[in-house]
This record gives sequence, structure tokens and C-alpha cells, in this order.
Amino acid sequence: MPDAARVAVVIGGGNGIGEATCRLMHERGWQVVVADKDSRAAERVANDTGRHAVALDIAVAADVERAASDIEAARGPVAALVVAAAMFQDVLPPAQLPMDVWERTMQVNLTGTYLANRAFGTRMAAAGGGSIVNIASIAAIASMPVHAYGTSKAAVVALTRNLASEWGRAGVRVNAVSPGSTLVPRVEERIRSGRYAADPGEFTALGRMVRPNEVAEAIEFLASNRASAITGVNLVVDAGWDVASTWAQYGGVPPAAGGRRQP
Repeated sequence: MPDAARVAVVIGGGNGIGEATCRLMHERGWQVVVADKDSRAAERVANDTGRHAVALDIAVAADVERAASDIEAARGPVAALVVAAAMFQDVLPPAQLPMDVWERTMQVNLTGTYLANRAFGTRMAAAGGGSIVNIASIAAIASMPVHAYGTSKAAVVALTRNLASEWGRAGVRVNAVSPGSTLVPRVEERIRSGRYAADPGEFTALGRMVRPNEVAEAIEFLASNRASAITGVNLVVDAGWDVASTWAQYGGVPPAAGGRRQP
């Protein structure tokens, strides 16, 4: 079945990377269902992407199961699931990180992702195929002072790999995308307010931050039939932060005009 005839559910589709993904998938012909805890945000995006919106708290197991059942009954089998819902945290040392923040972060980012994967993935496996893309983070692969968030996202990568093997023979592919610092409203506000010690783009190989549509391109690719042999991967979309960030101690990456700094 061509991607243009398939149903895609984007959880966390009301803003940021999720919203960009909804808009791109709609442009590519997917039948997009926008799911978000913020029902107004979901409706706003759905108005431009096929008018299919669902209010969903990913951390509530009964709500996730109900949404999977209702969407399948109304729209038919779901071919692609994107889990972009997430809870972020302030930069705090462990002694100052409230336990309720830790627990809520794990509940949303890890347990919520698992609940969504379980509800939709088991249905995909029964139907004979499908694709799941979980949104992780570069905080999953590098040391950062966001102890709850980074840990939850590292666990999402492990969960992705486990489920890729669990459902692979049933025709279900499960992949992750790990964005770097992306120009979504939350990050733009942090830059404006000076909450970052430096421009995150300064530490990337490309010398800039990631745009939401660039992450959406990676997500849509992994969800589509074009990635039919790809499963269990964590695709990093970070403008080269992972490869370049450690160069700072040597003076940074070479400038565009060429030439190499001395270590």
C-alpha cells in the first residue's frame, strides 16, 4: 500500500517537532491523526492536516488503549505511529531535582512511550505490519545535566531496539530519532531568556541549530516504505553536534574559509 493511502498517528502532534511532522506527513499524502494532551493545539494542527484530532494523555494507560481502539475503528489500521510527546526539565543537580519531577518525567517520556508502542504496535503486529518512530534525544547518547530527561530518553532508545526484535517477524519496524537542539518555541524562549550559557549552534559541525522540519524529514522517512529494511536504529539529527562538541577544547571546528586551529 502506498504511503499516501496510509493512516499515521502522531502523539505530541500539537506543537514543535510533532507539529512539523504532522504537516510534512500530510503534505506527503498520509492520513494524519493529531494526538495531543492539549486538545486545542491538536485541533489547530488538525485543521490544516485532515481534521483528525484526538485528545490524549500518553501517561494514562486506559486513555492510550482507548485511543488506539477508537482510531482503528474510525480510520482503519494504523500504518505509522510517531511518539513525540515529552516532558522536559530544568537543569538541576540531583540533590535539587524533586522526586515528583523525576517520576513524572519517567511516566511521560518512558512509560508513555511504552504504552503507546504497546497499544499500537500489538495491533500492527496482528495486522501484519506497520512502522513506529519514537523521538529520543541527543541527551540519550551524551552526558548532560538533565538527569531525569536524559535517562528517560536513553531508555526510549533501549525500548526501541527491544521492540524492533519483538515485532520484526510480524512486519513491524521500530526506530528512534534523536534530535539535537532544535528551534522549537521552547528552545527559542530559552535562548531569548539567556538560559543557555552559549548558542547551541556554536557546538555543531554545521555551525547552526536544527530546524523542526529537518527532524520531521527523518521521521517521515523512517515511517515510510522507503525505509522498509531499517529497524532498531537511532537516527541522530543534530547538525553534527555529536561529532563536533568535543572539538571546543581544541579551539572548535575549522571555519568555513578553511584552515585548522592549533590544539
